[in-house]
Amino acid sequence: MKTRKALASMGVITAAVLTLAACGKNEGSKTENKNSTKKFAVQTPVKTAKKGGTIRVAEETDTPFTGIFNEELQMSQTDADVSSPGQESLFDTDDHYKINDEGPATLRLDRKAKTVTIVIKNGVKWSDGKQVSAKDIEFAYEIIANKATKSQRYSSQFNIINGMKEYHEGKADAISGIEMPNGPEGRKVVLHCKELKPGMYYSGNGYIWEAAAPYHYLKNIPFAKLESSNQIRKKPLYFGPFKVQKIVQGQSVTWIPNKYYWRGQPKLDKIIYQVVSPNSASQSIKNHKFDIARVVNSQWKEVKDTSGVNFVAEIPLAYNYMAFKVGKWDAKKSKNVMNPNAKMGDKALRQAMAYSMNTDAVYKHYTDGLSFQVPTLVPAEFGDYFNKDVAGYSYNLKKANQILDKAGYKKNGKWRTKPNGKPLQINLLAKSGDSIQQPIMQNYIQQWEKIGLNVKLVGGRLTEFNSFYDKVQHDAPGIDVFMAGWSLSSEPSQAQMYSAGTMSNYSRFVTPENTKLIKEMDSQKSFNHDYRAAKFHEWQKYMIDEAYVIPTYNSYQIDAINKDLTGYSLRPSEMNNGHPLWYKVAYAK
Repeated sequence: MKTRKALASMGVITAAVLTLAACGKNEGSKTENKNSTKKFAVQTPVKTAKKGGTIRVAEETDTPFTGIFNEELQMSQTDADVSSPGQESLFDTDDHYKINDEGPATLRLDRKAKTVTIVIKNGVKWSDGKQVSAKDIEFAYEIIANKATKSQRYSSQFNIINGMKEYHEGKADAISGIEMPNGPEGRKVVLHCKELKPGMYYSGNGYIWEAAAPYHYLKNIPFAKLESSNQIRKKPLYFGPFKVQKIVQGQSVTWIPNKYYWRGQPKLDKIIYQVVSPNSASQSIKNHKFDIARVVNSQWKEVKDTSGVNFVAEIPLAYNYMAFKVGKWDAKKSKNVMNPNAKMGDKALRQAMAYSMNTDAVYKHYTDGLSFQVPTLVPAEFGDYFNKDVAGYSYNLKKANQILDKAGYKKNGKWRTKPNGKPLQINLLAKSGDSIQQPIMQNYIQQWEKIGLNVKLVGGRLTEFNSFYDKVQHDAPGIDVFMAGWSLSSEPSQAQMYSAGTMSNYSRFVTPENTKLIKEMDSQKSFNHDYRAAKFHEWQKYMIDEAYVIPTYNSYQIDAINKDLTGYSLRPSEMNNGHPLWYKVAYAK
């Protein structure tokens, strides 16, 4: 899971529907997504590739990228995007996201011994020529778990590895459950766990970290200074197909082939990621300024007839949401702590705000139908785990008013007051983006005004992306509700995002029932598919009722690709961390 900058557009492919089997869809069953369409392809036409050439890739953002070139410390989608030519996962998957033996490392689980064995392939080398080692895998866990790095990646899920909790709390100098049978320079790592989980066979499970960090390159940097170091910011090391040639801070990254790449030399000579404003995206596509560019949904009509490009698309595992701040992260205890007196602690107030949002209508209006409301926090792409009986919050002003009236939020003139009669102002944090962000947020504020709720934007305006996530992650005062989005892991466990012990639970809600359901959906009983699906259904129903986090919409994700390129695919087996396999992308002969 990665924090998402903003969901762009999205397309639909039968392959996207096929991935439902990834997370336990019954064998032989079929699920049709109501948003499916055949007008988009899942990949560029297959042609004979040739060697050489430079491509330019648009990174659409209205703010400079942060520039954290390390997966253990990275939290923004923009950083992940611009890192993608070098940042390769340890594991490849099939089209159902199940880990296979085709990637840089292999994975074996032993339920009886409670061990996870990772073996790095011989010849998988960092771009300086050094073999990726067992210590590099251990070091990645240390970066995540050492409090001095302040990594947002740490979650209580990692405590399943013996000694991880003690290391995170500073009670141990090493993680006792990580064994290197052939020594630090060997290629085998054995993780000794308290128990194994059903999702561990799949990528994105949240228990097994799927990256390595170059220990030999970073070992002399204090953990507290790692994120700001030149080795992370200016001269990162990767074992993927490309290596960094040049970084223009916040603006562009130029990649050239990694001559030590284990799969052989990539076809392209150079990949240049360049920041471009979302408002300029359509013009850039029409002018062929970039070889690869994401279509901004609200600009689809402007670009759909552009010649010289192929449009490929998918429905991503993702959703946007509205969340209510009801507590804080306790760094000392490594857990979320609710505030019993939080302004948004009343379920009635949260539900009323959700019912008064005209989400489906407003996004369909502004995106030509390429965005659509989602009912629950588990997308339909997860097959049996999706609870089709949960209706979510459809637009209903009458019901919103009834809920507030019953809960004692009385009107005093234009605005409602708290049940104790005191004034009520709700502070909304929303991030900037393309040109439709402002009118959509103003629309919601007007909808809430219709039921007597006085909602104001924090600072009186949309918040710049980097500042937005800094405020959300660090529980900045004066925020009652915020609008954000997730790019989801391909294994649907909710512990990474909504458990008591994960920093990514930005709402900071913690309830006994939520904790119980999340534990049950990842328990030993959940190796039984039907049991696990039932627990997912219970959790979705519970979360919609409690309304701490309200799912809003998802979108078609459409990429405009230079028609002369081949090898660009959005099939799960042909992607790496949500990006195309860059070593396959090439100009056609």
